[in-house]
Order: sequence, then structure tokens, then C-alpha cells
Amino acid sequence: MHTSVHPPAERQRVAGILLHPTSLPEQYGVGDFGDHVVLFLDWAAAAGMKLWQVLPLNPPGYGYSPYGCLSSFAGNPLLISPQKLLQDDLLEPEDVEEVPQFSAEHVEFTRVEEYKLALLRKSLERFLARDAKDALRVAFDTFIAAPEQSEWLDDYALFMTLKERAGGAPWWEWDRELVTRDAKALDVARTDYADDLRFWHYVQFLFFRQWAVVREAARVRGIRIMGDVPIYVAGDSADVWGNPELFQLDDKGRPTVVAGVPPDYFSATGQRWGNPLYRWDAMRETGYRWWIARVKTNLRFADIIRLDHFRGFAAYWEIPASEPTAIHGRWMPGPGVSLFEAIRTALGDLPLIAEDLGFITQDVHELRRAIGVPGMKIIQFGFAQADNPHLPHRYDARTVAYTGTHDNDTGRGWFDHASEEEQENALAYLGCASADDVAWGLIRAVYTSVAETTIIPAQDVLALGSDARMNTPGAEEHNWAWRIASGALTSEHAEKLRELAELTGRA
Repeated sequence: MHTSVHPPAERQRVAGILLHPTSLPEQYGVGDFGDHVVLFLDWAAAAGMKLWQVLPLNPPGYGYSPYGCLSSFAGNPLLISPQKLLQDDLLEPEDVEEVPQFSAEHVEFTRVEEYKLALLRKSLERFLARDAKDALRVAFDTFIAAPEQSEWLDDYALFMTLKERAGGAPWWEWDRELVTRDAKALDVARTDYADDLRFWHYVQFLFFRQWAVVREAARVRGIRIMGDVPIYVAGDSADVWGNPELFQLDDKGRPTVVAGVPPDYFSATGQRWGNPLYRWDAMRETGYRWWIARVKTNLRFADIIRLDHFRGFAAYWEIPASEPTAIHGRWMPGPGVSLFEAIRTALGDLPLIAEDLGFITQDVHELRRAIGVPGMKIIQFGFAQADNPHLPHRYDARTVAYTGTHDNDTGRGWFDHASEEEQENALAYLGCASADDVAWGLIRAVYTSVAETTIIPAQDVLALGSDARMNTPGAEEHNWAWRIASGALTSEHAEKLRELAELTGRA
């Protein structure tokens, strides 16, 4: 059966910008939903941008990676704006009189998390002191009771509470009756820790309330938000603890097999990501209910969803959990078109984009075409040899073309570290005189391509080097922390991009 999951409105030439909200220059140590997000949207609109791409907005777990979250359904507490809480009388000015000195260049996640969670606890006290009939109190009660939260909120709040009580230990190290979700033990925990649960409910209420305002600000400026759904979830998450029957786990809650990719040109041992793998048979028996709920929730985060590691839906690399590397894995069949048909039946036509990078086989191309979604191309990958599929003259119109993504070096950083042959090819192909012109040469090349959608990381607009890189896969530290300087994106940048958008039919 041919499944089409793109609305007609998708078929227009547009340009967008990639900037995760944590990179915005707010004063509380991390970008959030304060005034800078609206200034950024104003700038993007002036630049002729129609899309804003963000990374997953869920609460990050180990290493603060937005791709290894404590829940696939909840929002990241660090994105809640203290400034907006002040405006709502949910904080008093004295609560934020002594803001610690935070770095303006990178997020100090541990310090920021400590500070912001303490602020949110103060805010809850102020909130609970309000009259029970107060509009915000009523809105909170409505949020908690809404069907949108029924799939995940209680489990998330309980998971966060129990994790905190266990000193941050992963759920499989908790007391045995909590690991196995013994009904009586969970009821006792809900009663004993009712205040803690209310705090985590409150945090999610604030997140979705503030994000709704940001989404509306984007909408009135003609900007759609592109979100990101990682195919896999973190083992230490409310997702796995709450749905162990949907994952390949042993009787202690640990994965028996884990996700990754096989050895390739980039890595002789492959990549062992360590995420638990789905029991696709069990998912299928439920009509993919969990995945449908996940996609539905993600449509509250974004208008368009990028599916990370799309190739895993066709076939995925299964590694025994006992193996230290990805070498001794095997290919296993993914759910294929049946998953997307179930999602479409439940939710209607969906604006999806497939992240189809890496080792891509024919079955992946066939699946992407069968469900009618565009794939991705990264121009940085194109200069190793002539006529490479990542070069703009090879693009298909149904493509999302990038200068680079959060996982690549910046355009300037890539060029500085490229081989001499790649540098020569790039300068000749882009018509650039020197390294200083390369970042904008890459931007011009993807703008002028036939690709219907082009996305530019903010770092490339600013022609920044490797110091501004968002993530280096495999590196243990210095990831996800980059912050943009206040006022760095200027009206001159906006004007230059708008002219390019008008010239190339993207405005």
C-alpha cells in the first residue's frame, strides 16, 4: 500500500535555521523561553526564514544530551523562563536578585540545573499560596487531568521522584519492587511522595504553558517549528521503566541487546550507542500504541518532525549487550511501512522528514519513498570526490539540504580540518576565493539548489569555527553546550539571507 504522509502545504521552497533553544543568550546560564526567543524569531522572520529547527525538547539525562532523555513525552525543565515566571507572579524579584555568574559562551549544565530547579521549587511555593480558584490554579488542574497527559505524566513524575530519592541511580538499581513496578509499592510511593509528584507535575505545566506562547509567536511570524524524534530512547528513562514489555530487557530490567551502527569508513569498531532495542513484535500487537502516543505528543512540540536514524525503521543493527563494541552485531528487520500506516491511520497525514544519513541500503530508500517523505543531504559530505550525491547538482527536489547538522563541525570548522583535496574541490565548486568565504559559499549553494527545504545552522550564518560546534559524536564532554553571543545575529545577516531567499524563490 502506498502511504503518503506529507500535506500539500509542504511543497514550497523554504529556508530555515537550526538553533536549539538552550543556545540562546538568556541571563540564567542557559537559553530558555524568555525574551531572547522572540528576538530570535523576529530576526528569523526578517531573514525570510520559514522554519526553525530545534533538537529534542525533552529533559536530557546522561551527559545532558537531548538525544538521551529521561522521557520522550516530557519537556526540559531548564527551558522554563524565570523571566516569564516573574511576569506571572510565580516568582518574586527577590527570588532572582542573586543570579550566579554563569558562562555566556557555554552552558554549565550541572550548575544551571541546580539553580533552576531550586527556582522552580520556590515558584511552586508561590503558586500553592494562591487561591484555589485562581485562574492559574484552575489551568494547572485542567492540565493534569487532560487526556494529552494520561499516557505519560504520572509515570514521568513518579520516575523523577524515585530517581531523586535513589540519589540519581538508574531505575534498575532501585528497590526490587519498584524495578518490577509492584502495584502496592507504587501506590505507597505515590502517597508518601505526593509533594514531590506535584512538583514534577507543576514543572511540566509550566513547560507546556510557556512553549505554547513560543509556538504562537512563531506562527504569527509565519515560521513553522521543526522538531526531532530520536528513534531510540535512553535505557534509564520513564519510557523504558514504564513500558518494559516493549523493550528487549532481562528480568533485572537491563537490555539484552543494544542499538548502534556497524563498523564503517568512519569507525573500525562501529558505534555502540547502548540504547535498549524495541520488541517490534510486542509493539505491533498493540497497534503501535506507544509510538502513536509519542508522535502525537511531539506534534505539541513542533509542526514538522524529523525522524532521527530513519534507517532503523527498515533494518537496525542489534548488538549483544555484553559486547564492548559494535563489531559483533547483526542486521534485524525494522517495522517498515506498517508502523507509518498505523500512525497515519491514528493521526492523519503527517509532516515528517527522514534523517537518512550514514550506511543507507536500497530498502531504506524504498521505505522512505513508500511513505512519501523527504530525505536529507549535507553539502559538507560532498567534496571527497567529484559528482558526490551530497553536492547540490545531484539533489532531488524532495530533499532537505543542510550546510551541516548538530552532529557535524561548523562549515568553517569542517573546511579548516578537511583534506587538501577536499579544500580545493570546495573552493572550486563554491566559487570561493578563500577559507573566509566558505561558510557563506555553502549557504549560497544549498539555497540555489533544487531542494525544496534548506536548513542553515546559526553557526554557519556567523561563519564560526570548530569552537562553536554543538556535538562531536563519541566525545565524552563539551557537547550540547554552545551558546550564541547576544546580538550576534545582526540585521545585516538577516538582509543578506533575505536577498538570497528572494533570489532563489525561498521567500
